[in-house]
Amino acid sequence: MTRSSRYLLAVVLCVGVVIPPVSVGGAAGGGAWTQWGGPHRNFMVEAQGLATDWPAAGPRQLWSRALGEGHSSILNEDGRLYTMYRPLSAAGRSEEEAIVALNAATGQTIWEHKYASPTSGVDFSAGAGPHSTPLIVGDRIFAAGSRRELFALDKQTGRVLWSHDLMKEFGAPEPDRGFAPSPIAFGETIILPVGGPEQFVMAFEQRTGAVAWKKHSFSFAPGSPVLIGVDGQQQLVVFGGDDVAGINPANGDLLWRHPHKTDYGLNISTPVWGSDNLLFLSSAYNNGSRVLQLTQTDGKTSVKELWFNNRMRVHIGTVIRLGDYAYGASGDFGPSFITAINVKTGEIAWRDRSFARSQFLYADDRIVILDEDGALGIATLSPKGLKVHARADVLTKISWTPPTLVGTRLYVRDRANIVALELGSSS
Repeated sequence: MTRSSRYLLAVVLCVGVVIPPVSVGGAAGGGAWTQWGGPHRNFMVEAQGLATDWPAAGPRQLWSRALGEGHSSILNEDGRLYTMYRPLSAAGRSEEEAIVALNAATGQTIWEHKYASPTSGVDFSAGAGPHSTPLIVGDRIFAAGSRRELFALDKQTGRVLWSHDLMKEFGAPEPDRGFAPSPIAFGETIILPVGGPEQFVMAFEQRTGAVAWKKHSFSFAPGSPVLIGVDGQQQLVVFGGDDVAGINPANGDLLWRHPHKTDYGLNISTPVWGSDNLLFLSSAYNNGSRVLQLTQTDGKTSVKELWFNNRMRVHIGTVIRLGDYAYGASGDFGPSFITAINVKTGEIAWRDRSFARSQFLYADDRIVILDEDGALGIATLSPKGLKVHARADVLTKISWTPPTLVGTRLYVRDRANIVALELGSSS
């Protein structure tokens, strides 16, 4: 694959949420990483003792193993890793996908569940799925495949407890590039953008898989939803292809809707919520970034757009907000610059080209950077610029998956392998 072709498709990842999280059902603390974006779905974790000076070869590698294609993030809980992949063989790309549990200390497979996932009708020219990241709630793991399959598995054994073929059972549209949104938990349900008339978003009972509610006919987008708190009211924020909407997670009722139109409906990023009631949105494909101010009184939400700037267009990377600034990799089909933008004014503070198109994770007052060429870095962000402390090449294939950090152990993957690294200062 040529370098230019890497930028032709951006449905595979969704941008991380930032700022102190809203407490939601299913979010886990204590170092576990149980959903898209980590403990609080915001790619920000508590950690101490990360080294800022690496040997020339980079941080110590604990283990590495072959995995397969796909862009699912890596979950971690109770000494196990969970992710999804599509096997590769000498014969080429498999017509199956797999949900897998690995030993976090060694990388060895504990169990895996494979299911048929034909590639016909799906455009994997810029990278095969699965693209969605699973979700762990209690004793179950929920996962969505490339062809809009939804599974609930026993996380200890991999046994299927219930499943839905969302296209066959509900008439959801066939995914042209592979399904990408990651499920989120609310109360006793999981919620997932599905697509189709009156089922833009659907909620399923965690124990039985029964439909709790389904609502709306908005155009579909690959972004993952996030739960926020607007003046004491919990809301589900989800991208459509032409706009962003706030939905009551208890029943699916529409609370508000605002235009955010992107070519081909590729609103990929997860909106970024701040404790100051500012919602940061960013997309590529002839769009840009904007901030909405949300206020809520007596169940009615008011939306005010503060600014729009088409000079910051986050494509497939995570975004971190620190104070009044949001930081992300901006760029559509050409070079991608790490960019700082003031969320209050929309003014660009700086742009830096030290890394290729990147994913970010924030911990220990530092930023962990993983770019699509496999370069890993640890740096400090400020409104004045990016200070890179250490850098090393750790992957060899294209990597569009955000890293996972538990304590000082980092898990990364590309389109062929998964690697465990020790980032602690004693490494």
